Amino acid sequence: MHGASASKPRVLVVEDDRCARIEVSAALEDFGFEVECVPTGFEGLLRATNGEFDAVVLDRMLPDIDGLSILSTLRNIGKQTPVLILSALDAVDERVRGLRAGGDDYVVKPFDALELNARLKALLRRRSLNGNGSAVMRIDDLTLDPATGDVRRAGHAVELKPREYKLLEFMMRHVGQVVTRAMLLEAVWNYHFNAQTNVIDMHISNLRRKISLNGRTSALIVTVRNAGYIIHASA
Repeated sequence: MHGASASKPRVLVVEDDRCARIEVSAALEDFGFEVECVPTGFEGLLRATNGEFDAVVLDRMLPDIDGLSILSTLRNIGKQTPVLILSALDAVDERVRGLRAGGDDYVVKPFDALELNARLKALLRRRSLNGNGSAVMRIDDLTLDPATGDVRRAGHAVELKPREYKLLEFMMRHVGQVVTRAMLLEAVWNYHFNAQTNVIDMHISNLRRKISLNGRTSALIVTVRNAGYIIHASA
């Protein structure tokens, strides 16, 4: 991981509530992270901008600077450190806003320590070593190279249309997470509303067929009823 200790990933926790700050810090330290905590948005923005961290855990609602404003500022100045948003706001619209602002994941309070650890480690695994998101992504024997646009399954080239490629890339960047229709419409079609259309179903169906090599191997993409889709390694 870039600019950080090889033995312990460094995580910045930006949380104004003292009890929550202690709880998050203790949980992460138990799982082998090196943790630095700050209680205000201003301090968080300063440390995230100038410090070298492998990830940031960012409270959504801070008293001085809104968490999404901090996130947008970091992305606008080119800081691509993975950011996990921690929030009591659990509505789908709020999760979409967080991801749209540049967040890499979104965990709702009260959180489970095991889930927080798993999600942070998943973020660190799937980010490139140089932090620019260009490393080859892999799930089982499916690979996607953002630098070249090359997609392969079990060594076989997979030919995808532009929308199918964008769908796959977005889902692989959120591996193990349920992605909603609203998130896909925003990321792939640039729609800012939940359009009443089966266009997503059609593209997902085509994508499944292609990455399963026409049924010769697992599709990896699973429909989550009344929620969206999830891509993860086969059992």
